[in-house]
Formats: sequence, C-alpha cells, structure tokens
Amino acid sequence: MRQNTTPPSKSDITAGFLVFLIALPLCLGIAGASGVPPVAGILTAIVGGLLTKFLGGSRLTIKGPAAGLIVIVLGAVTDLGGNDLVAGYHRMLAVGVVAGVIQIVLALVRFGALAEAMPASVVRGMLAAIGVIIMSKQAHVLLGVKPEGKEPVHLIQELPHSFAHLNPYVTLVGVVALVIMFGMPFIKAMWAKSIPSQLVVLAVTVPLAMLLGFHDKHDYLFSGASYNLDPAKFLVKLPLNILSAITFPDFSQILSATSIKYIIMFSIVGSIESLLTVSAVDALDPERKSSDLNKDLLATGIGNMIAAWIGGIPMISEVVRSRSNIDNGAKTSWANFAHGAFLLLAVALIPGVLMKIPLAALAGMLIFTGTRLAHVNELKHVLNVGREQLAVFLVTMIVTLLSDLLIGVAAGLVLDVTIHCANGAPPGKMWKTIVEEHHGEDEVKLCVHGPGVFTNYIGLAKAIRENAPKVTRIYVDFSEACVVDHTVLAKLDALKASLVETDLVVGGLDAHKSSTHAPTSSKWKRA
Repeated sequence: MRQNTTPPSKSDITAGFLVFLIALPLCLGIAGASGVPPVAGILTAIVGGLLTKFLGGSRLTIKGPAAGLIVIVLGAVTDLGGNDLVAGYHRMLAVGVVAGVIQIVLALVRFGALAEAMPASVVRGMLAAIGVIIMSKQAHVLLGVKPEGKEPVHLIQELPHSFAHLNPYVTLVGVVALVIMFGMPFIKAMWAKSIPSQLVVLAVTVPLAMLLGFHDKHDYLFSGASYNLDPAKFLVKLPLNILSAITFPDFSQILSATSIKYIIMFSIVGSIESLLTVSAVDALDPERKSSDLNKDLLATGIGNMIAAWIGGIPMISEVVRSRSNIDNGAKTSWANFAHGAFLLLAVALIPGVLMKIPLAALAGMLIFTGTRLAHVNELKHVLNVGREQLAVFLVTMIVTLLSDLLIGVAAGLVLDVTIHCANGAPPGKMWKTIVEEHHGEDEVKLCVHGPGVFTNYIGLAKAIRENAPKVTRIYVDFSEACVVDHTVLAKLDALKASLVETDLVVGGLDAHKSSTHAPTSSKWKRA
C-alpha cells in the first residue's frame, strides 16, 4: 500500500510527538481507572501506533486506550476476578484476545457499514453514561479516598462521605489539575493554544507533589487532623523494565457467561465507538479523504488481539488524540507510528520519571474528559432535534448507569424502534430498504418507499455511494416515506459533506410533520 511506503515527514513526526505528550498521561490514567496496571495503557498505545500503521485503515486516527471503554474493562476485571483483581486482569486479557478475533471477523463480513447506522441518540446516551461513570469513580481518586461501593449509583452516593474525609494534599493536586484542564481553553495567549493542557498539568502537579512529600511515605497534620501520604497509593506505579510488564492472558474462564458477556461488549461497543471516531475524523481531514471502515476495523481487531496477548487493554481510534493529530499538521499514518514510538522510548528509558506523576492529576484529566462526554450541551442538542430523541438518550443513559452498557444500548435501540412504529412505520418494513432509482443525464433520483430509519439506512447509503462517482447530483426523495428519522437525516448531512464532486440533495419532506424546527429532526406522516 502506498501509505506504508511513503517515508515519514517532519510534520508527521512533530504531530506524533505532540500527540505523545497528550497520550502519555491519558494512557496511564485510563489504565489505572480500568483497574489494571498503568503500564497496560501504554502497551496498548505502543501496539496501536507501531503495528496498526502497517495494517491500513484510517490515515489520521490515533489508536490507543479510550476513556469510553473504562467502564467495560473495569467491569470485566472486577466480575471475572471477584476479590482477586490480578486474576481478573489476566482473565480480562483473555476476553480481549477473543474480542480482537471477533473484530477481525466483523471486519471481514463488513460490519463497518452496520455500525454506521447506529442511532445518534443511543450513541450520545451511551457516551454520556460513560462520562458520568468516569466522573463518579475518579472524584474519589482526586479526593484521595477509597470508596466502598463499585456501582455508579453507589459511588455518587458516597461522594459526600469522601468530601468529608478528603486528603488535603492529594485533593490540592487534583484541584490544580482540574483548574488547568478547565481553564486553559479560556486563555487567549498563543502559548496556551500550542501547548497541550495535559502537559501543563504534569509540569505543575509533578513538582507540586514532590514539594508536598508524595515521594515519601509519612503522616502529616492539617487543621489538627492527621493524614497519610504513600507513594504506593498516590503515585503512578510502573515496572523499571518494560519487558517485565508483559502479562499473558488466562483462558480458564473464557467460556463462562461473564466472559461471553464482556467479549460481546468489548467487540461490539469498542467497534462502534472506534468506527464513529473514524467517521468523525474523516470529516475533519483537510484533504477530505474517506477511510475504509472495514479495513480500519480489521487493523483495530489485529491490534487488540496482539495487545491483549502481552497485557494491554482494548484500543480504539481515539477522538481527542486524533483531533490533536490533525490540528498539529499530521499528513499520514506515520504520525500514529511516531506517537507509539515515543511512548515506547518513554516507558523504556525514563520509567522513574513517569512514576513521579500523581494519580490525583490523572484523575483531574479524566474528570475533565468525563464532563466532555456528559456535557449539558449533549442534552441540549438531543432536545433540539426532538423529545423522542431525548427519551432515547435518557433511557440509554439511565439504563446504562443502573445496569451496564450492553443492556443500556439495547434499551435505547428498542425504544427507538418502538417510537418509529408508533409514528407509522410498518414493523415488517423496518429492516428492508426500498429505493427506486431514476437515472437522468447527469443526475440520479433515489425515491425511498416505506420508512427511512436507522434500521434500513445502510441500503440507502450504499445506493448513494454507488451512484456518486457517476453523476454530479443525487436527489434523495422522501415524499413516499412514512417516517424519516433523525439518524438518517443527520447521516445524510454528514455524507453530503464527504462527497467532493457530487451534490447530495434531500427533499420530499414538505408533507411530513417534524419533531422540531431543526433540519435533521425526525419527520413522519400518517397513512
């Protein structure tokens, strides 16, 4: 492949180095929050950078561990290990290996197109729930208190207790990290735009932790009360030799119901989140080049299988690092390779320096990430496109918080289908795409019959992509469609932006009722 023979450019190496500065603390924090050794996150990013670059897929995405999978990994470690988290870690790795194999199979059967049709409100609800869960867990780490509960609801209920018993020095470091993460975007100076906020956090909190005595186990007095500082509890722990970090999976429980549950969650949720990121990054690509989603999923699956064999947690195409990659001038996948190489050098050459990083600082970064996932703007956006989409969003989020991701996503999907049926979509036609093509001299008219909803979007998208190179204008006519949902309209809007030489026009909706005034809100008409 051409992209594998092109030598790395200076811009790719520079972008890779800047992404490395962001990835280093995030990989450590994500792994620690997932209940596994921090080095596991680094191993994943190294494999994601050094290996997947040569497997094709997306040019500009950065592969590595993501905050969105913390909930699943921690759940697997906890449920598979019980009271023995080390055993849970080894068994989770076995789940990761099998999930990677399944992702390879999914890529070969072209699952990429199916993931593209996921309802937007379900995905937003899932990510919002993940954000809440991350914040509920990391708030206790920031305060220097170990909670008794493990479930999100219990962790939230324990917050008053943790605030009442917070460790002052640990909390100070965490609060400083939070102030930097939330404050940097408001600084107008050029230096603030060019330096990653994560790097600023490390530059400030590492010396602060040293000044406060984090490196030495001891008790200290604050306002008449005694508190403990212990590097084993409050600083990052890494092996001095990276080879000693390699950990192999334990397949003894791989056929258990719990393992099968997490295999499904790793492979499906991870694939969907990764593919959505690739699609989002393609929209940001200055050259507007589209990625092969199935090839990218194949690369991710192979990467996950290998990473899990040596002790790594699941990887996806990660959105924050990928966006930074583009912003810093990356041109090819060599930037992803460079970021992985810099991580390898860091953990191999300066592990002692990395072990000066306070966990409270990483918690601050992760809490910031959680607020981005569960931002109030997400709620406003969903409400803007319709109350029914808000219902899907809230059900997905709440059920996920009360149970797990798999059940939450399933609940959101069922509700979305139920709403479409209530609005006039015949249940028997929900899964079949009926598109009538009318070809003109330099135009194609695609008439959609029956419902135009997420369950049959793939066929419509296929018809558009097949015709796009041949004509300069494609008109999608929904005048005969009984229901057209938000997901389809939003995805058509995104698809329109990706078509360089073909004008995609959506019409035939004048006779439909609309959920809101938003252009992509759901539309329907009664028979």
